[in-house]
Amino acid sequence: MEKSLEEKLFHKKENGWNAVDTRKKEAIFNFSKDYMNFLNKAKTEREFIVEATKMAQANGYKDIAEIEKLQPGDKIYFINRGKSMYLAIIGTENIENGVHIIGSHVDSPRLDLKPNPLYEDTELAYFKTHYYGGIKKYQWTTIPLSIHGVIVKPNGEKITVNIGEDDDDPIFTITDLLPHLAQEQMEKKLKNGIDGEDLNLLIGSIPYQDTDAKEKVKLNILNILNQKYGIVEADLQSSELEIIPAFKARSLGFDAGLVAAYGQDDKVCAYTSLAAMMTLENLKNTAVCILSDKEEIGSVGATGMRSRVFENTVAELLNLNGDYNELKLKRCLAHSRMLSSDVNAAFDPLYSDVFKNNSSSFLGSGVVFNKF
Repeated sequence: MEKSLEEKLFHKKENGWNAVDTRKKEAIFNFSKDYMNFLNKAKTEREFIVEATKMAQANGYKDIAEIEKLQPGDKIYFINRGKSMYLAIIGTENIENGVHIIGSHVDSPRLDLKPNPLYEDTELAYFKTHYYGGIKKYQWTTIPLSIHGVIVKPNGEKITVNIGEDDDDPIFTITDLLPHLAQEQMEKKLKNGIDGEDLNLLIGSIPYQDTDAKEKVKLNILNILNQKYGIVEADLQSSELEIIPAFKARSLGFDAGLVAAYGQDDKVCAYTSLAAMMTLENLKNTAVCILSDKEEIGSVGATGMRSRVFENTVAELLNLNGDYNELKLKRCLAHSRMLSSDVNAAFDPLYSDVFKNNSSSFLGSGVVFNKF
């Protein structure tokens, strides 16, 4: 039967699940399970790069520093300061004629420790924090939080910290007022209900058994940290410690149709881009995957996209191809194509007043292409 004019001309939004058979549904759930397992191990940008490196090496990628000459089919990666990463599969086309790029960011909104974070107040010990990226501050109180990151000691030793994720670990939290004490707080606008200066992490309450010490709870915390990591308070100045939710990634709904997890902005795009790079073969144009840092605060710094690291990486590719000069680098960049891969808000019927039906994305309707 011939299609009606409406069927021919109208764009029809359909739920993708309607076209999924049993085999494809099983593949989707298996991929999602791998994704959730990855998220649980890669909550911060540093951890993401560590796990991405393991995946890349297991799939034949080599550090660019190990390569002397590039050939079509070579798989390489470059890690920038442990917080961003560039992967490439070399194609048969001359790199000067352009590469195909997909870019995502692996940092997410969180709380960072300030340079001198540890203090005691009324026999309670706290870490002072500063929020990183756009957060709703009220969402960060009274939930289990974990501490991730690195501490660099004076001798250059780098200590990896991850406390609060294992079931045997303690967790941390930011306190809030009981409802019957919060009458004044409840009168404030939502964005002012919790001040940024009050997002201080409760980390201890037991005093050290020393009658001469003035701040016994703080001393007890430092003693614990010294015994576990061999650090003193001054070492916290050379640390990069992040506070993030201690929740694990879980399936959501009776049908397990969604993934609930911290940090899916933008790890949902970064992981799928990374996974795609593990399957590509026999390419014409060189494929490049960017896993970037600092997007949440404007892509600044040596690991953000405002740096020259990406251009430098492409220059290295040209050089390893025996074909580098400044003009060819500029031609390569001019002829390249890129997808900037980030999250988009799906239509939520509970908040329909902030969406427009004819320009919104919908769950289950496929990949979102956003032109503006």
